[in-house]
Amino acid sequence: MAGTPRIAVVTYDPRGEEHQDRDLPVLVDALREAGADALAVAWDDPGVDWAGFDLALLRSTWDYSWRAAEFTAWAERCARATRLANPLPVVRWNADKRYLGQLAEAGVPTVPTRYFAPGDPVELPADGEYVVKPASGAGARYAARYPAGERDAALRQAERMHAEGFTVMVQPYLSSIDTHGERAVQFFGGRLLHAGVKGAVLAPGTPYDADKVAHPGIRPWEPTAAERDVAERALAAVPGDAELLYARVDLVTGPDGEPCVMELELIEPNLFLDLHPGSVPRVVEAVLAAAG
Repeated sequence: MAGTPRIAVVTYDPRGEEHQDRDLPVLVDALREAGADALAVAWDDPGVDWAGFDLALLRSTWDYSWRAAEFTAWAERCARATRLANPLPVVRWNADKRYLGQLAEAGVPTVPTRYFAPGDPVELPADGEYVVKPASGAGARYAARYPAGERDAALRQAERMHAEGFTVMVQPYLSSIDTHGERAVQFFGGRLLHAGVKGAVLAPGTPYDADKVAHPGIRPWEPTAAERDVAERALAAVPGDAELLYARVDLVTGPDGEPCVMELELIEPNLFLDLHPGSVPRVVEAVLAAAG
């Protein structure tokens, strides 16, 4: 590689609080040890010259979903100045969870989801547990789990989200999450990187606006052949021909006992490198190739 690649590892500004991305210093240090000029940079830092970097690597912009328009505008500016990974069209598409409907239309098994934009009357299931959450969100913020018949609280949540401009998502709550967890299958540089399994994020009775642990009890996991197949089908269904540098496919077990997609994380997925230190060299290799 000619010269020393300058890489912005893009994160959020913790604004004086403890930074929550434990992978960030590990990745920055590993890139520097590999010969790159790597720097952790907040996406909304007005003093950054993005054109001075060979690559802007989106890693932990975990506040973006509450500032979606501002973040998208920044991503457009950044993509004009340097290479953005993942690419801008992918960021735009993945920022709105209505992509699940597009995956379903492409034949990818997904959790059944209905969407209600601001102004639409929200329809709730007549039976069974269900989840209400925003179509733009991260870390289970503004998400809650409701038993059948508990309509008033769910409708108040939907009303609050509509008032703030969010499209409301309603999904059945799959009980398999409580018993088998949610599997996070991660890819980097076009190859399977590693996987993990975590417990249920949404406990019954937890208010939608309460803080939640995004990845409770996460531990390493060996994905089954069926899980790999569904994950790869989901990635193949991403529109356009943009190359994905990284991806995380979150899977749960559907009522038929087969894996289905809960979410497809293409913007700022936690990589859980602390659980998989052996994956760091592969991530560094792929990042350096993207910056070259």
